[in-house]
Amino acid sequence: MNRTIGFIGSGNIAKAMIGGMIKTKKIDPKQIIVSNRSLSSLQEIEQTYGILTTRQNVEVARNADFLFLTTTSGMYGTVIEEIRDVIRENTILILVAVGETIEKNEKRLNRAIKIIKAMPNTPSLVGQGITGIAVNDLVTPEDLEEIKALFECFGRVEFVDESIMDVVTAIGGSSPAFTYMYIEALADGAVMYGMSRKQAYVFAAQAVLGAAKMLLETGMHPGTLKDSVCSPGGTTIESVALLEDKGFRSAVIEAIKANMEKAKKIHG
Repeated sequence: MNRTIGFIGSGNIAKAMIGGMIKTKKIDPKQIIVSNRSLSSLQEIEQTYGILTTRQNVEVARNADFLFLTTTSGMYGTVIEEIRDVIRENTILILVAVGETIEKNEKRLNRAIKIIKAMPNTPSLVGQGITGIAVNDLVTPEDLEEIKALFECFGRVEFVDESIMDVVTAIGGSSPAFTYMYIEALADGAVMYGMSRKQAYVFAAQAVLGAAKMLLETGMHPGTLKDSVCSPGGTTIESVALLEDKGFRSAVIEAIKANMEKAKKIHG
């Protein structure tokens, strides 16, 4: 892909995407330029990934074919006011902050710009991300192919209606945190009964990875896969019954609900 990829902001999600792109070797580090007000942050990311860096947002905006806004939502208005006059006609602007809609930023730009709303997640760093993407009317079918190829550098891509982007945030963007908690809890249980902490994390993480891969590759319903592990009168169904009794499913659903309610507050 012979495109310049710009990032305004270099937080965790930007680092995850940058690392994922570079690891595929489909994107040369010198195709990526990042801006940040913090010199120490820029030095760190430049040393880690070998990319181009600058403290000038305008420089990134002027040169990028794909322009990621990876600042906090509160900075979007200020940043767009700064860069809107230098964004090139065919540049694709990529919004990644919770609460930032395509319509809101079209108004800020006050000019016709190709915009996509994307919600990637941090496993993008290891090429296992999932990104939900919505686009505005200026994005062409050819653009969609390039967008898909870019985001597939670090994981799977699903095109969605922007109206469900908060759901994407909850189930894709935030859920790795829930999963890490689950892995940690599994490991704690193993350590309690004599396994080393190091081995417990390996067993728990690989079990979660394998289960997820099995679901995606077989296309089987998760309930069917769960049933296949539960032998009659066995240890697994005993554990499943206890999880149900403790409200495991309802706790997860309530976590998604809390996520959505917080997103609505951020939207204002």
